[in-house]
Amino acid sequence: MTPELEFHIPADDVHERVTLFADVILPLPLPKLYTYRVPYQMSDEVLVGARVLVQFGSKKVLSCVVARIHEEPPKEYQAKYLLEVIDEKPVVTGPQLRLFLWMAEYYLCTLGEVINAALPSALKLSSESQIQLHPQFQAETNEWPLTAHEEKILFALRQKPHLTFTEVGQLLQLTSFHKIIKSLLLKDIIIIYEEIAEKYAPKVVKKVRLASSFTTDEETLEELFNQLAPKPKQLDVLLKYVQLTPILQNLRMNEEGLEKNVLTSNPHLSLSAINSLLKKGVLEQFDMVVSRFPMAEGRGPYLASDLSPAQALARDQVLEIFEEKSTVLLHGITGSGKTEIYIDLINKAVEAGGQVLYLLPEIALTAQIVTRLKRVFGDRLGVYHSKFSDNERVEVWNGILSGRFQVVVGVRSSVFLPFHSLSLIIVDEEHEPSYKQHEPAPRYNAREVAFMMAQFQGAKTLLGSATPSVETYYHCQSGRWGLVNLLERYGEATLPQVELVDTRQESLRKNMLSHFSNRLVHDIEDTLHRHEQVILFQNRRGYAPFIDCNDCAWIPKCRNCAVSLSYHKFSNELRCHYCGYTERKPTDCPACGSTMLKTVGFGTEKIEDELKLIMPQARIQRMDLDTTKKKNSHQQIIEDFEQQRTDILVGTQMVTKGLDFEHVSLVGILSADSIIHFPDFRAHERAYQLFVQVSGRAGRKGNKGKVLIQTANPNQPIFQRVIENDYAGLFEQEIKDRQKFRYPPFVRMIRLTVKHPEARPCEGAAILLAKELTDRLGKTSVLGPEAPHIFKIRNQFLQEIHVKLDRESGHLRESKAQVLDAVQTLLKTKEFKQVRVVIDVDPS
Repeated sequence: MTPELEFHIPADDVHERVTLFADVILPLPLPKLYTYRVPYQMSDEVLVGARVLVQFGSKKVLSCVVARIHEEPPKEYQAKYLLEVIDEKPVVTGPQLRLFLWMAEYYLCTLGEVINAALPSALKLSSESQIQLHPQFQAETNEWPLTAHEEKILFALRQKPHLTFTEVGQLLQLTSFHKIIKSLLLKDIIIIYEEIAEKYAPKVVKKVRLASSFTTDEETLEELFNQLAPKPKQLDVLLKYVQLTPILQNLRMNEEGLEKNVLTSNPHLSLSAINSLLKKGVLEQFDMVVSRFPMAEGRGPYLASDLSPAQALARDQVLEIFEEKSTVLLHGITGSGKTEIYIDLINKAVEAGGQVLYLLPEIALTAQIVTRLKRVFGDRLGVYHSKFSDNERVEVWNGILSGRFQVVVGVRSSVFLPFHSLSLIIVDEEHEPSYKQHEPAPRYNAREVAFMMAQFQGAKTLLGSATPSVETYYHCQSGRWGLVNLLERYGEATLPQVELVDTRQESLRKNMLSHFSNRLVHDIEDTLHRHEQVILFQNRRGYAPFIDCNDCAWIPKCRNCAVSLSYHKFSNELRCHYCGYTERKPTDCPACGSTMLKTVGFGTEKIEDELKLIMPQARIQRMDLDTTKKKNSHQQIIEDFEQQRTDILVGTQMVTKGLDFEHVSLVGILSADSIIHFPDFRAHERAYQLFVQVSGRAGRKGNKGKVLIQTANPNQPIFQRVIENDYAGLFEQEIKDRQKFRYPPFVRMIRLTVKHPEARPCEGAAILLAKELTDRLGKTSVLGPEAPHIFKIRNQFLQEIHVKLDRESGHLRESKAQVLDAVQTLLKTKEFKQVRVVIDVDPS
């Protein structure tokens, strides 16, 4: 566990020279903070929350964050000096440091793992070893014989003053070259040093402007035009420059200039003419640092009267509850207009001078939401997610510190941002599992972290969902949090009609066309005939879950994981969805030689493929992990569907999450049964949420929507709850089962996954750990160990232990400390030194 931090700096005594020490957070999984001595000349420069450079170990140089400044030298070791202060102002705020400390303690990880996840990569400096010729080396007097590889390095260093280790490897085309470097070192031919690389680079554009000698008055400018009259190409450049800049209105407006690529990209302008004007001194070129997020054109007017009476009432109820409670759940059915309420509340917070964090579960949702928020908040809106480059993320980070961005829309990693006057956090679609981080540590849930952010900064938290998580709704029912219901759709829209299609009966009647019932095909055709749109949901990507041999039942398996390989037709490869391993699809069975290989099951790629054969005139797009890897691919698919350039959108869970499409009147759920029967205590809750959420994409703008659910077992009780939109009934049944079998929200759960390259040591370590935990926590608190359904991933065998801790016992912190201590005791055992234990608090 990480020790408590004190966020203070001792007063400086000007009459006495004080030696200061800094406890720093290194971006490494270390259990403790390291203390460094502050050079006297840096005493006034070092700040809590700022980055400094330190030497860690004999050669590694790292940037780290100062957590505490004090006058106590470490007792266990001689403190090294700080090498350099990077920041004049803190890049991590006090509330952030408190939050990071809480995360390390709550999620049983190290503070270094938290800071490594929190800081954008471009804010983390690193060093790479480099070599250069020894200053005293002279080739003429060298007596050492050189190998061919050494001669090659020597020749390269005469052409270039230094080489990185990476460049040496590329030069020699060797993976192991350190012996060669060591040999050159012993011969005093080279020296090694470390160069620190600042990863963040501001965006610089090349601009041109009219030389100041031509902007003294209009007569001088007119004379310039006359001088260039005999040179029409140069005159065209000057005319274009004047046309694109406000120089004719005010000669002093020339200072900002014009981006050079605006002129050079114009096919009617000659590049040589531009260069000639630069050589003559008519134009001058300069560099300018610009934002990667250009200022928006003002703010659009926001009118609270846009809210319907039901929305306005819900907003007023939220504000009223905020007077007494810090957290409120807005339980609004799909299409009820929760986003408009969010915008109204954000506007009030911004007008009062506060900052707002608007959390979304998926990057796919940001495109639609950002467009709506930009109209209201203009350039005060920042966006933060993993598809941004490192430099873009740093600019958002700095924009929040400087106060430029008052509103930030982002996914789960946004909880790490450096807010300093946070007044409202909105967690939209709060039930979504996407808020949970799985790898690497910290394995946090952004919803839970948001509560602590709000507590540390005195902010309010608004949760929103049409299908709240059972835990959230329980806290509302028990009075801990506030609850506001919004149970009618916005405007004239009504909830869609949900119907079941019995695929077993349809198959017996031969009414199935591949994976589509005749009913679904007919309704799709009818919908397209009315120039409306269709969404088809299948919760599995790829073409087919696996292939097998008709003759011997051989199924291709992953070399690294205990799973079958999924078939992806577009790339004609078999792929593991756990480790990424791929191989070409075989033409015959490697086991028996048969060519009778067939695909089994279906994914989104196969749905798309078959639809194109059934409906060749329809414009079909697919939205899943495979089609959204590029930076703007989410946005392009959504934009195409919004603009009706796509008729049918086939997708995985991405299409279920809060997207708002005006012309969708039919939603098809192709394989509902696999979702219901997933082996997890949340299976029914998750199934209901998925079905209701994807159903909610239909009929949102007045058109009557329809939802067809294909199932082999229409008598499942969950379907009736979906048809009746009966969340209360689902909650009552789930909460009874959870209490009976001791599951959240009545207990806190911790899953410990034991990993080892061999099965037997993995099982032995898990048994020993389970016994240690049982001795410390009691038999009723420990379940397992047992092998999970997928018992091997990435060449690591797995065993799982589940720990249940009573929520109201008052000993949660002590129990977690016991769990951590039990793990450390296991890892110190000589027999299990290769074992790795992954601790996941509140697994999803």
